[in-house]
Parts: sequence; C-alpha cells; structure tokens
Amino acid sequence: MSTAHVLILGAVAGGTIFLGLPVGRLQNVSARARAGLSALATGILVFLLWDVLSGAVEPIEGALDARHWGRFSWLAAVGVAGFAVGLMALVYYGEWMKNRSNRRATPLVGPGAAAVDEFEQRGRLDSMTSGQRLALLIAIGIGVHNFGEGLAIGQAAATGAASLAVTLIVGFALHNATEGFGICGPLSGEGTRPSWRFLAAMGLIGGGPTFLGTLLGNAWSSEAMSVVFFAVAAGSILYVVQELFAVNRKYGHTVLVTWLVLLGIILGFATDFVVSASGV
Repeated sequence: MSTAHVLILGAVAGGTIFLGLPVGRLQNVSARARAGLSALATGILVFLLWDVLSGAVEPIEGALDARHWGRFSWLAAVGVAGFAVGLMALVYYGEWMKNRSNRRATPLVGPGAAAVDEFEQRGRLDSMTSGQRLALLIAIGIGVHNFGEGLAIGQAAATGAASLAVTLIVGFALHNATEGFGICGPLSGEGTRPSWRFLAAMGLIGGGPTFLGTLLGNAWSSEAMSVVFFAVAAGSILYVVQELFAVNRKYGHTVLVTWLVLLGIILGFATDFVVSASGV
C-alpha cells in the first residue's frame, strides 16, 4: 500500500465523524430527547475514556512485564504528566472562562445560533453558549484521542502490515462515526442550533487529527509520544464526562439517562470490536 493510499484512508477514517454532526441542528427536540442525546454522548465518551487509558497503559505494562525499569519509569512518568495536563488544563480553562463571564460588561449580541459569528467578530470565547463551549471541549478531547488512532494506522502501514492498517482504518471509521453524536450532545441538550460552519469546525478539530497522526505515524513513531497523547486525551475526556454527568442530573429522567449511557458504552464497544477482531 502506497503512502498516498494510507493517508487518504486515514483521512476517511477521521472524516466519518461528520456523519453524526448534523444531529446538532435538530429543532423542536423534546426534553426527554435532549436528555437521551446527552446521555448517549456521555456513554460514548465513557467508552473512549476506557479506550484511551488502555492505549496509554499498555506500553507501560509491557515495560514492567519485561522488567525494563528505566523505560517503565520514563513511560509511567510521561503518562501521569500527560493525564494531569489533559485533565487540569481544562479545569483551569473552565475556571478562567467563569471569571471572564463574571467580569463581562456587555451582553451577547445575538442568539445561540449566531455565537460563531460573534466569536469571530469579537475574538472572545465567552461569546459562545455553554453548550458550544462544552462541544468544543469534547471535540478537543476526541481530537487528541483520534491523533493516537492515526499514529496506530500510520505505524502499522510503516512496518508493512498493510492488512492490519486497513482493518484499523475500517474500525476507526466506524468508531468515529459515533463520535459526532458525542460532540452534538450538549448542543441538542440546550436547544442550540449551531451553524454549519461551527459543526464543520468541530468536525475538523475532532476528526482532522486522525489524518495528522497517520501522516506522522507513517513517517516516524515513538512509544513515549503515543503514551503522552493517549494520556492527555484520557485526562481531557474525564473532565468532559464529569461535566456531562452534571448536565444529565439536571434533566431528572434518571431511568432514561442511565439506559442511554449504557447504550452509548455498548455502541462504543461494538464499533471497537472490528479493531479487536484484527488481533491487535
């Protein structure tokens, strides 16, 4: 398989995230449906948290099993550091945004649908609705995770394992198709109708890193770099999951929310089984 073919397929694997994004523009959604979409997004992200933590821990455990103490210490240190950065950076970002909102002297110019235009005109993140900010955080966390997936695709192709690379691409493409729903959960939950431009930006943030990871992994690979990116993704996804659970509690539909969180987790595992079938 040529490098060009690998990169094209890597782009396809990340591009399927756009399939779920139009859900964010649904109107006249009932409160129960909003709760369900938010809960489904939460379940998908819970699975992603497990998935990326597994990706970060596997090389560390491998070094431990091999009794390579120096490599184990190094990988464990960068893993912990990456996880802390991914989690705490978003915590501090959230506090910073709250402080900015409290100091804001002028109200927003338009409704939620105009938030992207306001952001461009004013150059300030506080012009976005709370749902859009949470959607942005989800897209960033998914993007870091998808960068790690791209590294796996590129590395498999670089080592000559073409069939494995194709299997990874198919599996990640199916898996990423569900991630668009995860990004749109907060938007549907607050009843905000985002612009197509905003959704396209979220798709590029969440899915674009798959292509970039494929490009880098095909040219150069590093075990420590893989651990760092997976750990950062895990930390950021943990923060977002915590925020979504708080949102879900406000809906009050406990039984519905719990069932759909479970469904989201099952969907995540179901799409991951294609990759697991390759024997990775």
